[in-house]
Amino acid sequence: MRRKLLFTIPLLLAASLAGANTLSHEVAANNLSDRTSASVLPNVQPPDLYKHVWRLIKEDFCSANNKAYNGQDWERWEHKYDGKLETLEDAHVAIATMLASLGDRYTRFLDHDAFDDEKSQIDAKLCGIGVQIGIDKNHRVIVVAPIEGTPAARAGVQSGDEITDIDGVSTKGFSVEDAAKHIRGEANTKVTLVLTRGKEKVTLPVIRAEISIKAVQTAKMLDGDVGYIRLSSFISQQANQEMKDALNRLSSAKGIIFDLRDNPGGLLTNAIEISNMFLNKGNIVSTVDRDGYKTPAQSDGKPLYQKPLVILINKGSASASEITSGALHDNGRCLLVGQTTFGKGLVQGINKLKDGTGVNITIAKYLTPSDIDINKKGIGPDVPVNLSEKDFKEGKGPWWEDPEGPTVKRAPEDLKDIQLKAALQVLKKKLGVTQSPLAMETPSFKN
Repeated sequence: MRRKLLFTIPLLLAASLAGANTLSHEVAANNLSDRTSASVLPNVQPPDLYKHVWRLIKEDFCSANNKAYNGQDWERWEHKYDGKLETLEDAHVAIATMLASLGDRYTRFLDHDAFDDEKSQIDAKLCGIGVQIGIDKNHRVIVVAPIEGTPAARAGVQSGDEITDIDGVSTKGFSVEDAAKHIRGEANTKVTLVLTRGKEKVTLPVIRAEISIKAVQTAKMLDGDVGYIRLSSFISQQANQEMKDALNRLSSAKGIIFDLRDNPGGLLTNAIEISNMFLNKGNIVSTVDRDGYKTPAQSDGKPLYQKPLVILINKGSASASEITSGALHDNGRCLLVGQTTFGKGLVQGINKLKDGTGVNITIAKYLTPSDIDINKKGIGPDVPVNLSEKDFKEGKGPWWEDPEGPTVKRAPEDLKDIQLKAALQVLKKKLGVTQSPLAMETPSFKN
């Protein structure tokens, strides 16, 4: 029996850690090693690769529009390229073309780089220097921050540095992905960065190493007795343990704000396990395969944290974020604050191909505990807090977004983030606190 890694993520939403991560949107479950531990077989024949993907689609694909194979006869693709696939590149193009006919943005071919990136995110490790980067309003590659304890930090890379050259290649016109691809490489190899720091040019050779990717970006106390946890992704196999550690550190909190804004999703198993940390009973999510067979996932009744909970959501909260938000909300465990979520109610299986590339295939839909299909609809907040362009420009959006560019100069506790401020007000009200030094000036929010 073939085993799959099940995913819940939408398209490329975030790219950040050069030699760190690039996220797309999917939902995954089971164990990736079951799908990727086999070595790439030699002498892979292009027609065989193509036929293998054709069979995977025939056996597993679940159409989001309820039309089998997007309303087409799938048999027409089986021999479409007979005698025409001479190279693996030919097979890759043919596979991508075949998958595009399904009209499903999440069923897609991944070349070697894309598949390796996906696996690195799941493994929560990659080889690079450990620096978070972004593109500023002048289209320059800027260091947001070096990660503590990594080669970048030890070499002296600083927040706000402009990366102008990587190993002699100018970064002019680079995207974040372009820069990350040039910075990454095998452990114990050298990459040379030319940095612009004010009026100074700094050349830094940095030795690459294995970098751990953190899913829990922030876990701290706000306003004395309120805990705050920001989970940036569900894709890492370490996300579950990171959440446990964060909850243990914040066990004294009278209530917690769980920030899932801009979280694009990840592993289905993580969504289920993290939801379990807050539930003492109830259904978490149900998956429905193409034959209509419904499989519920129930709470194990062993919560780690049972005090009041508020979850922050926005249009960048997708898939596994929506599973968790829906599970906790439908079971009456939390209030939702922010904006309507992305709306991805589909599950993908990750398949490694014999030449080291891969395909992600939609294999099921999912329903919230109230049997709601949120695909293309999203989950609405109990307390809507919408953001205008003016709010973003004035630095009132999510605290990690800097209106001047990628260099973050804010912190959650400054509460300039009006959605977080509203969440604190909601939680304080739930705790029976009418006034809070940090939340007392929060305005009333109406949709």
